[in-house]
Amino acid sequence: MASPSSSSSSMVTERRGIPGAQFVEEVQTYLTQLGLDVNSALAFLQERLQQYKLVEMKLLAQQRDLQAKIPDIEKCLDVVATLQAKKGTGEALVTDFEVSEGIYSRACIEDSDSVCLWLGANVMLEYSCEEATALLQKNLDNAKASLEVLVADLQFLRDQVTITQVTIARVYNWDVHQRRTQQAAAATKDS
Repeated sequence: MASPSSSSSSMVTERRGIPGAQFVEEVQTYLTQLGLDVNSALAFLQERLQQYKLVEMKLLAQQRDLQAKIPDIEKCLDVVATLQAKKGTGEALVTDFEVSEGIYSRACIEDSDSVCLWLGANVMLEYSCEEATALLQKNLDNAKASLEVLVADLQFLRDQVTITQVTIARVYNWDVHQRRTQQAAAATKDS
């Protein structure tokens, strides 16, 4: 099947692998240029719409993950800042930490020059408080930047979904109008 990629309508763009939808101003020209009949065009547009919905689900899942990750990083930054503030005061930091799900233990943290950070994949590394702060701040900045890009991608994707839905409606309505015109012409011819 031909790929509806060129038309006299509007410029089709792409954003980070998400193909742009084109708004079809003149349905007859659109179908003629692509060499498609109405049913093939509608099938292609419905398939593209489903692809957009699938991509949207994936992007929304990534957005949820980032939105959960950012507060965790901020919390870690706060903990490291608290440890640094308590350092040198001679005052111990008393805190509760989760040992296992629902099981907590109390700890007394004396002056410490380093912290251990989970990096993922069951990897934990020890960093100085300054290095940990720098790493966490970099991760926080990266997560916020990724979230901004993701939000822009979702907005672009929603625009493409809307354009595709409008195009489907225009092609369908054009087909209904053509059939009615043909039926009316046949009825007047028979009379």
